[in-house]
Amino acid sequence: MSFTGIPLAALDFYEDLENDNSKPFWTANKEIYDESVRAPLLALAAELAAEFGAAKLFRPFRDVRFAKDKTPYKTQQGVYFAESRVYLQVSAAGLFVGAGVWQTSPEQVARLRRAVDDERHGPALAQILTTAKQRGLVIAGEQLTRVPSGFAKDHPRADLLTYKSLTAHRDLGAPDWLPTPAAKAEIVDVWRQADPLLKWLSDYVV
Repeated sequence: MSFTGIPLAALDFYEDLENDNSKPFWTANKEIYDESVRAPLLALAAELAAEFGAAKLFRPFRDVRFAKDKTPYKTQQGVYFAESRVYLQVSAAGLFVGAGVWQTSPEQVARLRRAVDDERHGPALAQILTTAKQRGLVIAGEQLTRVPSGFAKDHPRADLLTYKSLTAHRDLGAPDWLPTPAAKAEIVDVWRQADPLLKWLSDYVV
């Protein structure tokens, strides 16, 4: 099956699921999920595998064992290319595309901070993030509320030292090209814009 776009029915499915997150709804509408969500994303992942590596299509079921929220189904479908550290997600809000490092070990956090502190690598990251923002990417990640111990509070890159993970993303919503084959190129374009950040993270953090 070739990728022909992400049907708007996928967004409608998740909007309805948000209103009725129950097993009876899921059972009655599983065919829509299979045809409008799962199948096109699997086709997209297959076409991108040669360049971005194998993809993981996350399970639609929530782990509710220790959660206060017992609704059984996720209200979005995510696809993660671990080798390239890029991600996309479909929900009622439309298409979300991101790249970067979402989860970090203590060792990786330490390397991130050392690289930010370094007078060669830190300014390079600051410029990469400035350029990414100018291109319309949103910079995010888990952050502390203050500069971590061991670093000056007035450090020239104090804001970057607070990050424990670092990502860039764009919420694309539901543009006209979403249900067409052009969606693949639009997704890849966002990842391309995040390339400098991905390379920096690969060189100094992961």
